[in-house]
Amino acid sequence: MFYFERNKSLVGGAFTTSELIYHAVVRSIRSQRSNAVLAVLINIVQVVALVTVFYLIMTLIGKLTGIAKIRGNPILFLLSGVFLFLTHVKAVSTVSGVATGNNPMMLHSPMNMMVGLLATAFGALYTQVVSILVILFVYHVTIEPLEIQDPGGAFYMLVLAWFTGCAIGVVFMALKPWLPTFVGITSTVYRRIQMIFSGKMFVANSLGGLTLTMFIWNPLFHIIDQCRGFVFRNYFPRNTNWEYPLWVGLVLLLIGLLGIFFTRQHVSKSWGARS
Repeated sequence: MFYFERNKSLVGGAFTTSELIYHAVVRSIRSQRSNAVLAVLINIVQVVALVTVFYLIMTLIGKLTGIAKIRGNPILFLLSGVFLFLTHVKAVSTVSGVATGNNPMMLHSPMNMMVGLLATAFGALYTQVVSILVILFVYHVTIEPLEIQDPGGAFYMLVLAWFTGCAIGVVFMALKPWLPTFVGITSTVYRRIQMIFSGKMFVANSLGGLTLTMFIWNPLFHIIDQCRGFVFRNYFPRNTNWEYPLWVGLVLLLIGLLGIFFTRQHVSKSWGARS
């Protein structure tokens, strides 16, 4: 193993770890695309394409029940759902794919599983935040001004969507060395389910009691609905809250980290052939 002399002081160790995470974030972004700009541009194209599809559906079938109740900008309504949906599912996808303990990168002394995990998670968040800012700026300048009632609360919901996605990804990451095929299928199914149950196209206040029970279990449904309460002036979410996804994320993160710790105690070189 390559040896790295660690700092003796706590402050020095914190700076060294922060620098290591920064370089790992850059590597994580560039490992997916040739450069960070291209990664952001591709993500912007994905967001615009998804919003365009949903807008065409909305135009063909008439006004959505949700946007009719909110009486706001339909594009902003769709963007508030698509942004959080993509942030969540991409966090699940990227974090669940973090390399296990037998990866060659882990043979370098300053590198460890936690640094790799944080780098991947923050890399996904960075790409999404930059893409969102670019899209909102371009739309605000070229098409029409956008008014967000509480930008701070909306950004908090974005971070919460990313956090819950990372927590679910950590659980998949802990299970992956033991059940690689099962985790791959389950992760894909979960991301596909969110296309329906995330509530991008409607709001919780427009759902009846029986229909609401089909969506209320989903933390992302709560987050998107609460985000629209921060984005629009005249929408007040009554059937959702942001505390539920926060607690679900914390519990899943704890379970996932415990699973990773247990997995690292039984790491095997042969796992590379099973993945």
